[in-house]
Formats: sequence, structure tokens, C-alpha cells
Amino acid sequence: MKTRVTIYNEGVHEQTKENVRAIYPNGIHGALKEALETDEVSVSCYTLDTVNEITDEVLDNTDVMLWWGHARHAMVPDEVAARVRDAVLKGMGIVFLHSGHHSKPFRLLMGTSCNLTWRENGDMERLWVVNPAHPITQGLGRYFELPHVETYGEPFGIPEPDEVLFIGWYSGGEVFRSGCTFHRGNGRIFYFQPGHETFPIFYDENVRLVIRNAVKWAKPIYRVPELLCPHVKKPGEEE
Repeated sequence: MKTRVTIYNEGVHEQTKENVRAIYPNGIHGALKEALETDEVSVSCYTLDTVNEITDEVLDNTDVMLWWGHARHAMVPDEVAARVRDAVLKGMGIVFLHSGHHSKPFRLLMGTSCNLTWRENGDMERLWVVNPAHPITQGLGRYFELPHVETYGEPFGIPEPDEVLFIGWYSGGEVFRSGCTFHRGNGRIFYFQPGHETFPIFYDENVRLVIRNAVKWAKPIYRVPELLCPHVKKPGEEE
């Protein structure tokens, strides 16, 4: 059976900024779809214009979701964010990319501010692999570099991650936990920092490898159809 991936990309910058449209003529979601779609992976895409179409049925038929947002987090309806959170608790995997750290679903799942420091001046980032045995880091060397990124810096207001996979070091001197995993309910979560819209980061082969590995890792292992708090009988009692 194919792995079913659903991508949410805000899709605003590609419509409003010519420099972004030049890099991602088919949208960030188009570049991600190109990186992921194979005979073994099917991909569906949604943007802010179609975010209300992310229904319970869509999420029930999604193995792993990718979420990229930036300028319009507040315009994502609360009920959609709650649906995504609940889908993760049921067992759907999710990968949050770059500015997705401030998205409603990520904040719901983390329960914290998810704030950080940032600077947009095109620093180089060196991503150090600090957990080379993890499935998401397979196929990488000790580190890889991105020539131009938006700088993110600590402190990063997230709960203690289950695992830190990447430490990003920037030419301006900052460091950042650039790749972190979490478990919430039955679902697996990966946050990955690279992906600013004014740089062609989602065409980088190392970035694409990380995202492909993350999709494989985040696939559901155990999934429930509903979130229940049932009353049960003691073992051995008659039904």
C-alpha cells in the first residue's frame, strides 16, 4: 500500500512576492511533492485557500502530513488545527517545516510558546548530525551545509524533545536545535528548521533526503479511529 502524504503549504508568498515565485513557481508544496511522490508515495496538497478542505476524512486517510506556514498562521481556522492535533494523537505522523514552529497545530501539540530568535540576512548554516543512528539521519555525512538560510537561534521555546537529531550552526554565530522528534499520543512528530521561502532550500538533495526519511519514520505504527476514555471491566469479568 502506498504511503499517503498530505502537504499543507500556506501558499501566500508564491502569490505575492515575485522573488519567491521565481524560486518556487509551483509553490513550496509543488517542490515538496516533486521530492516525495513515487510509485510508493502518493501526495495531496492544500494551501490556505483550501485549508477548510482538510477534513477528518482527509486526515483519516493520511499517513504523514507536512506543514509549512509563515505569514498567515492566524488565518488557519482553530477547528482545522484541532483536527490535525487529534489526528496526530490518533496516530498520524506529521513533519513541521521551518516557520511551522509557530503554526497552530504545532503549538497545540507542544503546549508552549514555540518562540525563538531569528534574523534574515542569508547566513550559511551547517547542520551537524548529532544522532547518526536515527532513521531520519541515514544517508548523511557528519554534517551538511546550506549556503543561505534564515537564521534561527536559541532559546527555542519547545518542550524537551524526545531526540535532537540536528544542531544547526550559523556563520553569524548562533546555534539551534534544527531537527527534533516528539511523540504525542500515538503519533510521531518531526520538526525540521531549514526551509525559508526566499532560498531554494527544498531543492537541496540533503534536505530532501531528510524529509523523505522523516516521512518513512513518521508513518503510523498504531492508530485508533477515535480518541476515547472508556470505562472497562476488570479482566476476567463477564461482558
